[in-house]
Amino acid sequence: MNISSCPITYYGQKYDKVYLAFDANRFAVCFNGLYQPGIKNDCILMSGGTADRGDLAVLNKEIPTGSGVHHLLPNLKHAGKCINIIPLKDRQQSEIEQVELGNFGSQAILAIRTHSGYTNVDLEADARVNGLTVSKQTFQTADTNKGVITDLSGCRLSGVVYKTNTTVRDPNICTSVTCDFSGVATAVNDCGPLEHCQGDGSCKLNSMCTVTGSAIIDIVGRVHSVPDRCGYTLMKPSSIPGFQVLGFFQERRRKDVSFLDRVTLQLDSAGVQISLEQGSRVQLNDEVLMLNATAQMVHGVELSRDQTGVTAKISASNYMVSVLFDGYTALIHMTGPSGAPVDGLCGNSSRSLIEEKVAEHSDSSCEIQYEDDADDKINCNTTTKWCNILKQAPFNVCNKHINPEPFITACTDTLCKYPAVDGLKCQFLEAYARACSHHSNVTVESWTPKTGCPAVPRAFCQDRFCSVNEFCGERYGGEPQCLCRAIFASKYKPTSSFGEPTDCKQKSASVTLANCLLEDKNIDYSVLHLNDEACKAEMDDLTHMVTFNFNSNNPCGTVVMANNSQIIYKNTIMRRNLSAFGLINRQSPVHIDFSCYYSQPDIKSLAFRLKHSSMIQQMTSGEWNYNLSMKAYADADRINGIQANTDIQLNEKIWVELKTEGLDEKMVVVVTDSCWATDQPSPSGSLRYDFIIQGCPNPADQTVKVEGNGLGTSNYFTFNMFQFVGKTGDVYLHCKLELCVTESNACAPRCGQDVRRRRSAMSKYEDKNPAFISMAWTS
Repeated sequence: MNISSCPITYYGQKYDKVYLAFDANRFAVCFNGLYQPGIKNDCILMSGGTADRGDLAVLNKEIPTGSGVHHLLPNLKHAGKCINIIPLKDRQQSEIEQVELGNFGSQAILAIRTHSGYTNVDLEADARVNGLTVSKQTFQTADTNKGVITDLSGCRLSGVVYKTNTTVRDPNICTSVTCDFSGVATAVNDCGPLEHCQGDGSCKLNSMCTVTGSAIIDIVGRVHSVPDRCGYTLMKPSSIPGFQVLGFFQERRRKDVSFLDRVTLQLDSAGVQISLEQGSRVQLNDEVLMLNATAQMVHGVELSRDQTGVTAKISASNYMVSVLFDGYTALIHMTGPSGAPVDGLCGNSSRSLIEEKVAEHSDSSCEIQYEDDADDKINCNTTTKWCNILKQAPFNVCNKHINPEPFITACTDTLCKYPAVDGLKCQFLEAYARACSHHSNVTVESWTPKTGCPAVPRAFCQDRFCSVNEFCGERYGGEPQCLCRAIFASKYKPTSSFGEPTDCKQKSASVTLANCLLEDKNIDYSVLHLNDEACKAEMDDLTHMVTFNFNSNNPCGTVVMANNSQIIYKNTIMRRNLSAFGLINRQSPVHIDFSCYYSQPDIKSLAFRLKHSSMIQQMTSGEWNYNLSMKAYADADRINGIQANTDIQLNEKIWVELKTEGLDEKMVVVVTDSCWATDQPSPSGSLRYDFIIQGCPNPADQTVKVEGNGLGTSNYFTFNMFQFVGKTGDVYLHCKLELCVTESNACAPRCGQDVRRRRSAMSKYEDKNPAFISMAWTS
């Protein structure tokens, strides 16, 4: 039946249709469709009778307040406007009963009157909302024959129905709901914004602070952004005297974005600091603690460690503070009796950021702020859309417990400026899900498959411990590594250096490199060595700085040279045997020269003599038989050969000619592949200094020049005379030569280009019997 001309507000819900249904046991008046047992509906179920048909008449009649109806129903405060009259008859058209639904604005009434044809002893009226009974009354027939009336007014809130002019308190949720005469329900939570209902009507302090990236989301939902790399008081509860939680921030890949680096629990009374650090490491003052999932007490603080990070708990005076830190995000949860103020950036005080700075624990330069160039690879619109996932399913189950807006703000502010690397995209989502779980015991189900985040939350970079100048991040293939912090790296990257200048002392020298700078270029420090392959680097376990040393007792293949006023001690950091897998190599080449310069007033006293003025060897390679000679000269025209009795000064330039006899240069040419010096007759001695490498001058030694290589049956090169440091014996010069069948100049090495192109330029002919020739000089 259409009752739009006299709509009914049934327990706070307005309807303009009713659905009537008859059977022998029940007469049903419903508002959301015909009555069906077990189906949620708003219905009035009355005892059945012989009636099987009905009609509708609308009586537009004003019923003023103070009428007899209002007297019978005291909660009826509005005037009546109209009445829907529904007479019910049987097959003989005899009137059995009459049902009336009265419109009293935001309120409604039900009136029932039976006639003589109604044969039941009693009449039952069951008012239901969403299939559940909210009011059930039984009337005697003697009363219904005269007419009975009942109130259908009320309010609805969160699926629950409340009677008009009532206040209901639910101790399970510590909430009082008041239903007024206008059908409006108002809920008042007895617990404050920082409290949690205990389920027995009492409230308890239940506050959550989340620190992630540079954002601090305090216990009342405000967002504080840390702009520098200083330490700050995060929480200082007045209820636990002498206890506070400190947070320390550092930069990572950019100088202008800071991240939470470590969290410290400070107990003033015991003079104790417990630091929760990257890699799930925990330090008690300066001592590293070994933790596992089994909790252990340390100065009244319960500490434990699992795959999600490190947890610290302290209890005092019925209050409990827990701190969970996974290396990137800290969740600080405080519970206890309500009313106690909480200071710090996590608290509810009005103190400013600068007032909460912990000067005694911050570096003097921590306040300096930087401005890096914007990252043009970042799309802030895409980032904003990503961060707003927190308002969508499945995260929305938490929205009524934890406001997502502060987390969205922290997410967008960071990811619109900083690249989404090192798991940062998922960090903010996980922080929200964890905050909801810890604060309200609500789990966000199946959020990781939807977002592509790791299914099992883990502390990032667990057990990876980095130095103060490093942070743990992802590099090749997503593997965690210690990477250089941006400010530290900025001292070296403009000059493409790997560390500090050479430290030269009277009888020793050292070079210190930053391992994170080496790893940035895919260089493994453990395979590096000096000229002497036995001289390798040592890494400081605390700073991760890599140091190479040589001294007078262990010169490590240092080469000594001289100019007019100085003696130069020179060595090289290198990696030999680049390929561990045959034809391929996955690490960058390394060749780092360093030198020390010392005044030398009496350079001319350092003289050398060749042990032999020249060397001649007879060689056979395939079909070619030839003589190979090596001879040293004192002039560029190679006229004045150096004799065995000729003195050669340190740093004096000499020319070495490699010449063959018996070859047809129209068919074959000679290529000097390599020349090097050792301190012993064997060409494979561990102490080695290179002059020619793959047919080209050693780029680290500017005195070396190669002429005519691969252009004929002879060639020559020059270098300045030197001596190995700490070695007073002979120096041996070795050269390896190959024959090359060629057309045009295809055998000549192309120096100054990469190795691949140099090799591609060589002839297809491979000399399977390369020539080796050596000569020596002595001091």
